[in-house]
Amino acid sequence: MAVLKEGSKAPIFKGVDQNGKPISLADYKGKKVILYFYPKDDTPTCTIQACNLRDNYSALLKKGYQVIGISTDDVKSHKKFEEKFKLPFPLVADEDKKIVDKYNLWGEKKLMGRTYMGTTRTTFLIDETGKIVKIIDKPESKNHTEEILAAWKSV
Repeated sequence: MAVLKEGSKAPIFKGVDQNGKPISLADYKGKKVILYFYPKDDTPTCTIQACNLRDNYSALLKKGYQVIGISTDDVKSHKKFEEKFKLPFPLVADEDKKIVDKYNLWGEKKLMGRTYMGTTRTTFLIDETGKIVKIIDKPESKNHTEEILAAWKSV
């Protein structure tokens, strides 16, 4: 699979959110999308990132941005994560890693000397035409909204 670059068309995906509702990137045509991939529900860094987006959600909506989170956790895990932290945006369950693979985000990771396979934390900013206008590799979770807003300004 080709590596995605800024200017590429964002791969269309279909999945199910934390409420069991079907969701597709095609549903967001004509809208600006913040598509963020994260490794695991209810882990420290992923929680900080999700809560940063939650805390700034109304400001993101005012600017016309839609937020979608994706991880390989299941619907039940996403629902618990959403309820525990009152997350106002959809979390897509990608248990079979089809979406993560389309975005080339499944790979080898290292943590405390241990090597394992997992999702690479990455955010894609997608414009109204479905084009990737910015890729934020290794976002800074506690300041993620600020990174996103700065990135959109630079486009």
